[in-house]
Amino acid sequence: MYRLMLVEDDNKLASLVAEYLAGYEFSVDIVSRGDAALARFRDTQPDVVVLDLMLPGLDGMLVCRQIREISNVPILILTAREDVFDEVSGLEQGADDYINKPVQPRVLLARLRALLRRGQDKPATGDLSFGAFRVSKEDRIVFWRGQPVTLNSSEYKLLLVLAESAGQVLSRNDILKKMRGIEFDGLDRSIDNCVSRLRRKFDDPDGEKIKTVWGEGYLFSPSAWD
Repeated sequence: MYRLMLVEDDNKLASLVAEYLAGYEFSVDIVSRGDAALARFRDTQPDVVVLDLMLPGLDGMLVCRQIREISNVPILILTAREDVFDEVSGLEQGADDYINKPVQPRVLLARLRALLRRGQDKPATGDLSFGAFRVSKEDRIVFWRGQPVTLNSSEYKLLLVLAESAGQVLSRNDILKKMRGIEFDGLDRSIDNCVSRLRRKFDDPDGEKIKTVWGEGYLFSPSAWD
């Protein structure tokens, strides 16, 4: 039985989601206010969080950030907001997936199962090192020129996927499958946006460290991290 915390102020929707997921080994704890979510999270320690953005008391973006500061639990944002900016912001705050309402229950279930499968994988141990770049996979810390770099969950996962395949071109489909267990739909721009942020953080304005291979995808260049 998986413990799921659902932060949702629409009581009818929350009840429907809880009832559906109960048939698939999920125990759902419903929280109706954003300002109550963090305390409930600390008390219950759920296996996964489903989070609305438009909440009374505290905006869902802030709730996402608060939870991510203390835990690597999978977070799925489920919201009526359809602006791409909101999706990018949610992923930047540390969410692992983002779905617009309305959503088919079986799609929500599939996304949750994908997140939980990734969470159950044993973390890789050891370090990756290329010049002045190093990843401590045990500690989930990235160092650049001897200093730790602040990355959100999506940035860390993308960078690790690329670095583990250094010298190889990965398509957006390859990357999304490794990060989220889903196929690229031709419209998802979260990978491109995340690469842009990583380039800024690692002094890579010309894309020499993380190369764009037009028509194919991205390549982590192992020789460019001196």
